[in-house]
Amino acid sequence: MEYLPRSIDFQLDDLMSFEAAVAIDGPKGVGKTATASRRAQKIWRVDNPAERAVLEADPYFADAPDGTLLIDEWQHHPDVWNSVRRLVDDSAPAGRFLLTGSASPITGIGTHSGAGRIASARMRPMAFYERGYLEPTVSLKSLLEGTTVKISGSSPLTAASYYQAITKSGFPGIYGLTERQAQTRLDTYLQRIIDRDLPEAGLSLRKPLLLKRWMSAYAAASSTPTSYSNILDSTTSGEGTQPSRATTENYREHLAQIWLLDPLPAWEPSFGNPFKRQKYAPKHHLADPALAARLLGLTSKSLADRRGAPMAGPLLESLATLTVRVAAEAIGAKVGHLRTSSGDHEVDLVVEGFDGEVLALEVKLSAHVDNKDVRHLLWLRDQLPDRVNNVAVLYTGTEAYQRQDGVAVIPLSLLGL
Repeated sequence: MEYLPRSIDFQLDDLMSFEAAVAIDGPKGVGKTATASRRAQKIWRVDNPAERAVLEADPYFADAPDGTLLIDEWQHHPDVWNSVRRLVDDSAPAGRFLLTGSASPITGIGTHSGAGRIASARMRPMAFYERGYLEPTVSLKSLLEGTTVKISGSSPLTAASYYQAITKSGFPGIYGLTERQAQTRLDTYLQRIIDRDLPEAGLSLRKPLLLKRWMSAYAAASSTPTSYSNILDSTTSGEGTQPSRATTENYREHLAQIWLLDPLPAWEPSFGNPFKRQKYAPKHHLADPALAARLLGLTSKSLADRRGAPMAGPLLESLATLTVRVAAEAIGAKVGHLRTSSGDHEVDLVVEGFDGEVLALEVKLSAHVDNKDVRHLLWLRDQLPDRVNNVAVLYTGTEAYQRQDGVAVIPLSLLGL
């Protein structure tokens, strides 16, 4: 398959210019190896026993060639993390090591966190603009920085197109398949998580079906800050069986370690928080909205009718959240959501740049945007007039334009890095 450029490439260009070691974190199948291998002079695939044995025999890379060294799936030999850390302490040159893995460093017993020595870059499934549907006409970076930019462009995509994008996934090995083929691949992916990946991460599963039921309940909470106790209550089976709170906390911990859960935190402004009454619960998201759709048995067709209609909006927001986070990560910005305690005001996505500049975004499953759709954006702009550079609605309509009140209206398919 031809390599499609990823936004993380820009981030790696920057990090590898001054960091000796960079870990690319993300779930299996997200494209970490394909991206990292394009930059490496030598690769060790640690999940291969023969290559792992070579690495074990030379833990400090004495016989390694010059240039960038890639240690792929490093968690199969956690000691290599400490070896790299020590070599960084010994003044390894910039760009010397890339580590890719599908598990957090805390899964390696005795593994140092790497803080201050090994930089991290988060890799997610492909953003909408990375999938090659259309050429973006609006830059998230320019919106955030407040650069004067014309909001224009036209998209032929309809709501049905976005439903297909949701169900066909952003995993590179899946999104190019037909929807039926993608469903089969996603079923296999989810089953391997339960049968192999989680046990490898240290989770002992006595009742695998109970875990899958909890994951389905979590999927049903996509794009909401509903409490974990409510998710737990939704896990009860027809026979009345329900996992304990401790069991579900264990589920969450291990699913987070393998990067399958990707909750969106509440936004906390870096330079003083003017919102004294604010809720801090995260919004729930799986790594890819296609996983949520598959756990719930939803197809692009069912999302368009009454069977899947309740989840159509939340899954579109999940797709938009993925897209915005991928772009923001590449430019060193952070993303959160905002909701006041009273529930009077909420903003789906708040992007904050390095100097505290803010871009606020709402996501709407609609071909039209009216005044009620922008009221929270205008409220936030009024609260922080010196920091909010732009406000915008991401929607499923066809035209990108700017309203008279300054709110940009942008088809999700036209938003790029």
